[in-house]
Amino acid sequence: MHYPLSNLHFALNLSFFEAFVSFPPTIYSYFWHDQLLISLIKPMKNKIQYLKNLSLACLLLLGLCGCGNSSGNLIAGKWAIQFNPENKSINIYQDSVLIADALYASYQLDKKQVATRDYSTYQIKTSKIKDSFGKGHLYTIIYKDEALPTLTQYFYLYPNNDYLLTEFTLEDNNGVASNRMAPVQIDRMPQILRPGENNRALFVPFDNDKWVRYQSHPLTFDKLTSYEVTAIFNNDNRQGLIVGSVEHDNWKTGITIGKGNKENVGSLACYGGIADELTRDVKTHGILKGKKIKSPKVLYGLFGNWCDGLEAYAKANAVIAPPKSWEKAVPFGWNSWGALQFSLTYEKALEVSDFFKENLQNDGFVNPDNTLYIGLDSGWNSFSEEQLKSFIDKCKANGQIGGIYWTPFTDWGKNPDRTIDAAPEYKYKDIYLYANGEPQELDGAYAIDPTHPAVEAMMKEISELFRRTGYEYVKMDFMTHGAMEADSWHNPEITTGIQGYNYGLKLLNQYFGDMYINLSISPVFPAQYAQSRRIACDAWNKIKDTEYTLNALSYGWWQKYIYQYNDADHIVLRDATEGENRARITSGVITGIYIVGDDFSKEGPTDSKERSIKLLTNKSVNAVATGEVFRPVEGNGAQSENIFIRKNEDGTVHCAIFNYSDNELNVTLSFERIGLDATKEYRLTELWSGETLTAAKELSLTIPAKDVKLIEMK
Repeated sequence: MHYPLSNLHFALNLSFFEAFVSFPPTIYSYFWHDQLLISLIKPMKNKIQYLKNLSLACLLLLGLCGCGNSSGNLIAGKWAIQFNPENKSINIYQDSVLIADALYASYQLDKKQVATRDYSTYQIKTSKIKDSFGKGHLYTIIYKDEALPTLTQYFYLYPNNDYLLTEFTLEDNNGVASNRMAPVQIDRMPQILRPGENNRALFVPFDNDKWVRYQSHPLTFDKLTSYEVTAIFNNDNRQGLIVGSVEHDNWKTGITIGKGNKENVGSLACYGGIADELTRDVKTHGILKGKKIKSPKVLYGLFGNWCDGLEAYAKANAVIAPPKSWEKAVPFGWNSWGALQFSLTYEKALEVSDFFKENLQNDGFVNPDNTLYIGLDSGWNSFSEEQLKSFIDKCKANGQIGGIYWTPFTDWGKNPDRTIDAAPEYKYKDIYLYANGEPQELDGAYAIDPTHPAVEAMMKEISELFRRTGYEYVKMDFMTHGAMEADSWHNPEITTGIQGYNYGLKLLNQYFGDMYINLSISPVFPAQYAQSRRIACDAWNKIKDTEYTLNALSYGWWQKYIYQYNDADHIVLRDATEGENRARITSGVITGIYIVGDDFSKEGPTDSKERSIKLLTNKSVNAVATGEVFRPVEGNGAQSENIFIRKNEDGTVHCAIFNYSDNELNVTLSFERIGLDATKEYRLTELWSGETLTAAKELSLTIPAKDVKLIEMK
């Protein structure tokens, strides 16, 4: 194993040696034997470099030959860790680049913040590991102090990965409690990215409620808080640092970035324990308690391309919590909330099913399994059980699968004294999630406790109804209500909102596990309980709806790797231009599942039906809707990116270019920038119009106002 170390700048006092003249760097060879690093330093003419690397080798040998001495250091593949005994912190190097300077762990204990530097003694251990992430090395520091719980800090290094994982535990036989644990705390970030005007930091929201938006920020902010993950990147060369939690059982995780300058961020903290307006909380985060408690496990790494980094982050999450399986094709279909909403009736639902059979699914609007999902949204409860079953009979006769809707963690009636039908021994006031003694209202509904037995009774009753009447697809909505922090939960073992939410989702999986689950308004994580999730809040027909949806795709496309599919919400065509229609359809095609939403009943408007027949039957466009996601070309949009690309296994490339404005947009697309071989000539087809052309190096084209071009490249 070979490690170029000429750029490692360890904190050594070498001022005397700097008087020597520098010579070209030399490569040094390191290898492992019984967990000890033996350094072979080849003869060289460069005295400065020789002394630096001799000192480094001595540090490494000293650190690895015994536990508990002050210079425990480790090299593993592209990774190097240096322990700083003066302030009990860690320097982390990746490919010889310092990516974490004086990193330490901290936590909240009895209203005060404690850090690793507050401990009196420490012991360092190293070992080899093999786990679901592969073979690697575990670097462990055990901190002890008579006045504090034992803190054990872990760093998991995998030589071939572009990220490491870190976490820590607190342990005390008398018990320990905390509602904030930060595995990554850095007071001053080193300069990692290339200096320039185009360095950015990404805001990722906790959920998709209230039309929240992702945002790529220039580094001019005083403070930025992102949820679960962030990317700090240079949009020119795309290099980026990814930091985020890969566990979502106990904590809501925040990443707080402090003020720096336009070229670099200031401080950085990644911690479990965030609870604020954007997590929809009015209480502080719940407290973890026990003889031993653990922080979230955090991914930290520098990537050549920030997009690759976010996808690697998602895939690391999927290693720990694999996506819910789905063996069938990506869902195509219809949802009643797009236009009918509470005007939904049994008769109209039957008419919609027939419209699809007679006009769309036999002419190209059908998934590769040759089926559609026809979904009843809110309002289905006006149907009798016999009508619910009769609707399914109609769908089956038309080669369709019936879908339905539920909100498992809400009380829309907001009547505390109302009896719960599924559990008549309880009233609704018994199952609310209270904050400071008051029911918590969000989006017009009271939040209910996922751990209460009455909620399980409701799940059992509703799932049996859906199964008895033949529904196979369920849209689960307003899920964030179940993740809110509270005064307490019915189950005393639950002490945080995310613990309660996981408890409820496990029950949901128990009762609805044989159905396709599509989460609507919901947190991004945890993700393993549903096949798909809406990537943003509600969207309908206008170009502003397309732009809003694509804001989430611009910076959240990577969620495809924690779910089977993303969801761009129902695609509505009525009362919009044909260009807006093409843009809205394309936004769905490049995001994930492909669900439309106009009123296709007999009384529905003729123009939207005609437009749907024209546009939803474009077989070339529909063939692109495989559920495989497109990702952005750039990451510095003022609001949303407008160019998205997908490279397919057969070698073809699809590129979608949107124009959100009221004026024509002239675009020059660099083939090199989108990852194509600039020396080759490509045959291009614009799939909406069928126009073809050839191009090399770059493509110049004009996008009409409020429209899109969807291009296939071969």
